[in-house]
This record gives sequence, C-alpha cells and structure tokens, in this order.
Amino acid sequence: MKIFGTLAMAAVILAAGASGASAEQRLAIGATAATSPFYGYFVSVANIVNDTVPEVSAHVTETGATVENLHRIGRGQLDLGLVTTNTMSDAYYGKGKFDGRPVDAKVLWVYFVAPQMTLVREDSGVESFSDLEGKPFHTGLRGSSTEATTDAVLDTLGVSVDPFRAGAADGVNAVKDGRVVGWTASSMGNKFSSTQIDAATFSPLHPVGLSDDEAEKVKTEHPQLAIVDIPAGAAEGVPAFSTWAFGLATAASADLDEETAYRIVKAVMENRSTQTDAMKATGDIDFAQATIGLATSPLHPGAIRYLREQGYEVPERLIAKEDR
Repeated sequence: MKIFGTLAMAAVILAAGASGASAEQRLAIGATAATSPFYGYFVSVANIVNDTVPEVSAHVTETGATVENLHRIGRGQLDLGLVTTNTMSDAYYGKGKFDGRPVDAKVLWVYFVAPQMTLVREDSGVESFSDLEGKPFHTGLRGSSTEATTDAVLDTLGVSVDPFRAGAADGVNAVKDGRVVGWTASSMGNKFSSTQIDAATFSPLHPVGLSDDEAEKVKTEHPQLAIVDIPAGAAEGVPAFSTWAFGLATAASADLDEETAYRIVKAVMENRSTQTDAMKATGDIDFAQATIGLATSPLHPGAIRYLREQGYEVPERLIAKEDR
C-alpha cells in the first residue's frame, strides 16, 4: 500500500507539472479604431502569434490608439499594443502627456514610418500653418499619438486652433461637411491613405507643409520626430512638401517575460507575407533596420536578443540599464 501510494502521488505531481507546462498564455493586444488599416495589421500579428508561437494565445482589442494603449499597458490591462516611437519615448521617460507618470513598456519592433499629413479644404483659404490660427481644425483621432503630436507641433509653431476633438470617422466627416478646415492624419508612406482620398472626393484638399524655419523649430523642440520630404504625387496634382513623421511600433509591458517576447518578435520578423497581405505598405519596410533606426526608447530584452542573433548591433541608447 505504501509503494502504491507513493507511485500514485508521483503520478499526480507529474500530471500537474505537465498541465502547468502546457498552460496557454493569453495576451491582449491594443490596436486602434477598427476602421483603420492598422487595426487589420494587428489582427494579422495576432494570427501569426496564434499559428506559430506554441502555448501563446493573442487577441486584438479596439482602442483609441497609442496614448490609450500605453495607459492601459501601464495599468496591466494590455500586454502589447500599437504605439508610435515618439509617444512611446514620452511614456517611458515620463514626458509630455505622461509627465511624472512614466509607463514601464519597451519596444518590440517598428513596422512602418508614418508621415503626418496636414490636409485642408481648398475653400478654407489656408496655405500655411499660421493660417490655421483660430480656425476649427481636427488634430487627429482622440487619444492618439497623431493628436498629441499635432497639438505639440502647433504649440511649437505658436499656432492656436479651435480643436475639434473626435474619433476618426467623425473627424473626417467634419472635414467633408465643412465644420472644420482640415485635419492631420497618418498617410500610407508618401501617398494619401484611403481615408484621405475619400475625403478629397467630397471637397478638394491640399497639404500644408513646413517651411524650412518651421521644420528646424520642430526638429529642435521634438528630437523624437523626423522631418521628411514628401515628393510630388502623394495624390493627383499634389505638389512636394515637408512634414513630420514618426515610426509605428509594437510595445510590450516590461513584465512580459523575455522568452515570450523573443518568440513573438522572431515570429513576426520571419512571417512577413501575412502582414503584407493585411497592410501592403509594410512590405517595403525592413523591420529590423527600422526598429534600430527609428526607436527612441529602450527595446524589450526579447527584441534585443533576436536582433543580436541576426547579427545586428543594438545601440546602447536602446538598451535599458537593467538589461545591459
């Protein structure tokens, strides 16, 4: 009886261990508005994780984008999320909208470069940023990095608009029916997004670009932003202009263990076709190079491990002190 009891106990222990080893880790990914192509991108990411990373299950949640995602990561409500590199930097270092309230999150990968196009109605009379003074203007999806960054850039340029705070669809509808003179939104690389093209079919639009002096001010006051030159042809008849841009990235809570983060980064880096099918423009981006070149806050140790395995040198500025 004693031997039987010992064997039975051992079997229970082994079964419990096996059960624990196979327990599924569930991860919540914060994206953006479901109408955005970036939401579809994160659905593709979740599918890759679910199909290729054993014992990990990911699901996508519709959110107000970067700022909300970071707040929710900080509260433990999300594990991963869409972020922009500039706002991620503010959150990590406790600056801007995160002044005194840093978020312990780190970058996993950068998948896109997002120029921020400011488009205005032809009948608005607006030709420069200074012309926006006092006018009703939609600075971007409420709670998004676009909104926060546009507010900050306009402040740097000394321009005070009458801000129209709204979701993506309401903001674009306000442009269409003339309640606002224009809005700022992410483009698809150097081309208008489908939403921007749609708005232009209701009323002709033209871009407002940064002058050389304005570009220098933005670059000096906001080093986490890049200044990019958009060549002529962003849409039919649109001339060349300059604007600000940031990287679009995925961040994770620093509490996400290194092994899981490593496996997710590896899966995403090595299964690109699903992501390109969801968002064609990502196919032109070298994720590894973009991550090293555009991130302005520390990378997750799982991402660092993967990049080093692939022969990349990770700059010290992207490695947190505790990960060195």
